[in-house]
Amino acid sequence: MPDTPHIVSDVMTLPVVAVGRDARFKEIVRAMGEWKVSAVPVLEGDGRVIGVVSEADLLPKEEFRDRDLPRSEQIRRLSDLAKAGAVTAEELMSTPAVTVHPDVTLAQAARIMAVKHLKRLPVVDDEDRLQGIVSRADLLKVFLRADEDIEEEVRRTVVSYLFPALSHTIHVAVHDGVVTLRGRVQDTSLVWVAERLVRAVEGVVDVESRLTGEDAAPDRPETPR
Repeated sequence: MPDTPHIVSDVMTLPVVAVGRDARFKEIVRAMGEWKVSAVPVLEGDGRVIGVVSEADLLPKEEFRDRDLPRSEQIRRLSDLAKAGAVTAEELMSTPAVTVHPDVTLAQAARIMAVKHLKRLPVVDDEDRLQGIVSRADLLKVFLRADEDIEEEVRRTVVSYLFPALSHTIHVAVHDGVVTLRGRVQDTSLVWVAERLVRAVEGVVDVESRLTGEDAAPDRPETPR
């Protein structure tokens, strides 16, 4: 079977820039600029995450600087107007914070980010204490995995597992994360299983299966161009 999937603790970023609930507006902007991040966790006590301040939380102060909104829009945008008048992290932060634990898989973390429309997630322990931060860029690190490493894992955990008697006759090639399988197998019902297991290997971008039954006609050689 494929190796254990990577988890958040494998790719999360450390150290993490964070602020306290009393941090002032300019202090937060300065921290984001110095660390080149788009959001910072807000901590209290022994490092528990109680919220997150993002660029989106800061922008209303600039947006509403010179605007007189009609009554209907004021009612519709009460939350943004409150942030426009905020001066501390406690007033600015989005709460409760959306967080993940270090043992969450990268696929699960990516799903949370997509559903919640977030660019990064604080990583916390069972008591909500900050452990790290994981961003969209961190989740994409698995696709930097070398083709040679992917090929070795596909051979070892998929081909040898599903087709032990024929593993030496099945050709595996990987180029830019795209895995190509070629060869003949006894049980063609396992072909789709092989494709699914290969897709589960970390770093695989796509799978091209050219596996056929043993009684199928051999592939014609490609015509040189």
